[in-house]
Amino acid sequence: MAQTASTHSLGGDALPLLILSDGKPGHLNQSVAFAKLLDLPFEIRRVSFCNRFCKAASYLLDGLGLTVASVFRIEGDIPECSVVVSAGSSTYYPNRVLARSQGARSVAIMLPRNYRYAFDLILAQEHDQPPERSNLLSLPVNLSYPEPQGLVSRDGDKPFISFIIGGSSRHFEMEVSHIEKLMKQIFKLFPGAEFLATTSRRTPPEVEALVANGPFRYKVIASRENVNPIADFLAISDYVFVTEDSTSMISEAVSFGKAKIEVLPLVKKARKSKIVRMTEFLTREGYLHVFDGSLGESHRKFDLEAVLRTVWR
Repeated sequence: MAQTASTHSLGGDALPLLILSDGKPGHLNQSVAFAKLLDLPFEIRRVSFCNRFCKAASYLLDGLGLTVASVFRIEGDIPECSVVVSAGSSTYYPNRVLARSQGARSVAIMLPRNYRYAFDLILAQEHDQPPERSNLLSLPVNLSYPEPQGLVSRDGDKPFISFIIGGSSRHFEMEVSHIEKLMKQIFKLFPGAEFLATTSRRTPPEVEALVANGPFRYKVIASRENVNPIADFLAISDYVFVTEDSTSMISEAVSFGKAKIEVLPLVKKARKSKIVRMTEFLTREGYLHVFDGSLGESHRKFDLEAVLRTVWR
């Protein structure tokens, strides 16, 4: 972690946190993780701009220091709160407006680009190369709070090996022949092991078929089942192999459980994406190993709760 915020006394209030959601699970999950990691009560409200012109106007209004609630709408009542927390560009301006109206503190998760950084606390990802500021905490991973659901359990003495498979993105191309080759190498490294696998909604159909027909004790095909077993895999596995296309999947893997983490490299569309910067840092610090046919011993875990406690009193 290259940059840390100065200590802010933000805790101690009896009122709940108000979490603003833009409807994107990846954003909402980080805000919820913030509350759960600190064991704080929270309420969630969906927020959106009235139209695209209102969003464009919010940048100007924010730059002028004006808080105009009429440019956005919030679903449901607005509870009294001690802190407003949000992630995503559609939430940052409403965050500041509502925090000011309530006399509450404001917390922005991820870097609020194009808005003033005048939040009480900003939790930004190091791979976004944030500026050094006294109110900004730079993290090498996304916020996450994995919670096992008991979907699969461990028994016997066999090693448990898990695959967490993402998909193609603007930074990476997932080719079925490449994934098949990697899987065969890993199967040979663990004769007699129990294998688990899950895909994501971005996984190409041909890779889904590869997983569906593979030698897995337990598997989830995300396009067919609304189940997320990642926390369970992290809780019971000896090794977890996760494709390198998702910062959220990698963040969960290096922040929870005791498994040794191996990242499965994909075909890169860009030489130096933010995910590459993230994995390079986590590799140097011993949180993960990029699979190259051999196995690493990377089981160091990033303690998100402990780090947040340094800025939350």
